[in-house]
Amino acid sequence: MQIPGITPISPQTIQSVYSTGKAEETNPTAGGTFADALDALNQSQLESDQLVEKLAAGQDVDLHDVMISMEENDINFRVAIAIRDQLVDAYREVMRMNV
Repeated sequence: MQIPGITPISPQTIQSVYSTGKAEETNPTAGGTFADALDALNQSQLESDQLVEKLAAGQDVDLHDVMISMEENDINFRVAIAIRDQLVDAYREVMRMNV
Protein backbone atom coordinates (compact mmCIF):
# COMPACT_ATOMS: atom_id res chain seq x y z
CA MET A 1 0.00 0.00 0.00
CA GLN A 2 1.46 3.33 -1.03
CA ILE A 3 0.45 6.55 0.68
CA PRO A 4 -0.19 9.43 -1.72
CA GLY A 5 2.64 11.98 -1.73
CA ILE A 6 5.20 9.60 -0.24
CA THR A 7 7.60 7.81 -2.54
CA PRO A 8 9.03 4.45 -1.51
CA ILE A 9 12.72 4.05 -0.76
CA SER A 10 14.54 2.50 -3.68
CA PRO A 11 18.05 1.02 -3.85
CA GLN A 12 19.14 4.08 -5.85
CA THR A 13 17.97 6.34 -3.02
CA ILE A 14 19.98 4.36 -0.49
CA GLN A 15 23.07 4.40 -2.71
CA SER A 16 22.81 8.17 -3.15
CA VAL A 17 22.66 8.62 0.63
CA TYR A 18 25.83 6.56 1.06
CA SER A 19 27.64 8.36 -1.74
CA THR A 20 26.85 11.82 -0.35
CA GLY A 21 27.67 10.94 3.26
CA LYS A 22 30.67 12.26 5.16
CA ALA A 23 32.18 8.83 5.88
CA GLU A 24 35.15 9.35 3.59
CA GLU A 25 35.80 12.84 4.95
CA THR A 26 35.80 11.89 8.63
CA ASN A 27 37.54 8.53 8.36
CA PRO A 28 40.78 9.03 10.32
CA THR A 29 42.57 6.17 8.58
CA ALA A 30 41.75 7.32 5.03
CA GLY A 31 45.17 8.99 4.64
CA GLY A 32 47.05 5.81 5.37
CA THR A 33 49.58 7.10 7.91
CA PHE A 34 49.27 7.78 11.60
CA ALA A 35 50.14 11.45 11.02
CA ASP A 36 47.23 11.75 8.57
CA ALA A 37 44.97 10.13 11.14
CA LEU A 38 46.07 12.67 13.74
CA ASP A 39 45.42 15.51 11.29
CA ALA A 40 41.91 14.14 10.69
CA LEU A 41 41.38 13.85 14.44
CA ASN A 42 42.48 17.45 14.91
CA GLN A 43 40.14 18.62 12.15
CA SER A 44 37.27 16.68 13.72
CA GLN A 45 38.00 18.30 17.09
CA LEU A 46 38.08 21.79 15.57
CA GLU A 47 34.77 21.27 13.75
CA SER A 48 33.16 19.92 16.91
CA ASP A 49 34.45 22.87 18.94
CA GLN A 50 33.11 25.34 16.38
CA LEU A 51 29.64 23.78 16.53
CA VAL A 52 29.66 23.87 20.34
CA GLU A 53 30.75 27.53 20.32
CA LYS A 54 27.96 28.42 17.87
CA LEU A 55 25.42 26.59 20.03
CA ALA A 56 26.66 28.36 23.17
CA ALA A 57 26.50 31.74 21.41
CA GLY A 58 22.88 31.12 20.49
CA GLN A 59 23.45 30.86 16.77
CA ASP A 60 21.18 28.75 14.57
CA VAL A 61 22.72 25.28 14.95
CA ASP A 62 20.81 22.03 15.21
CA LEU A 63 21.42 20.34 18.53
CA HIS A 64 21.52 16.90 16.96
CA ASP A 65 24.29 18.05 14.57
CA VAL A 66 26.32 19.22 17.56
CA MET A 67 25.79 15.95 19.42
CA ILE A 68 26.64 13.85 16.36
CA SER A 69 29.80 15.86 15.79
CA MET A 70 30.84 15.46 19.41
CA GLU A 71 30.21 11.70 19.36
CA GLU A 72 32.10 11.28 16.07
CA ASN A 73 35.01 13.16 17.58
CA ASP A 74 34.88 11.03 20.72
CA ILE A 75 34.97 7.84 18.66
CA ASN A 76 37.83 9.17 16.51
CA PHE A 77 39.75 10.09 19.67
CA ARG A 78 39.22 6.66 21.23
CA VAL A 79 40.43 4.98 18.03
CA ALA A 80 43.54 7.19 17.99
CA ILE A 81 44.26 6.32 21.63
CA ALA A 82 43.84 2.60 20.88
CA ILE A 83 46.20 2.86 17.91
CA ARG A 84 48.72 4.74 20.02
CA ASP A 85 48.54 2.09 22.73
CA GLN A 86 49.11 -0.66 20.16
CA LEU A 87 52.11 1.21 18.73
CA VAL A 88 53.61 1.68 22.19
CA ASP A 89 53.09 -2.01 23.00
CA ALA A 90 54.71 -3.03 19.71
CA TYR A 91 57.67 -0.71 20.40
CA ARG A 92 58.15 -2.17 23.87
CA GLU A 93 57.99 -5.68 22.45
CA VAL A 94 60.65 -4.87 19.85
CA MET A 95 62.87 -3.31 22.50
CA ARG A 96 62.64 -6.49 24.63
CA MET A 97 63.88 -8.67 21.75
CA ASN A 98 67.38 -10.04 21.93
CA VAL A 99 69.48 -9.25 18.90
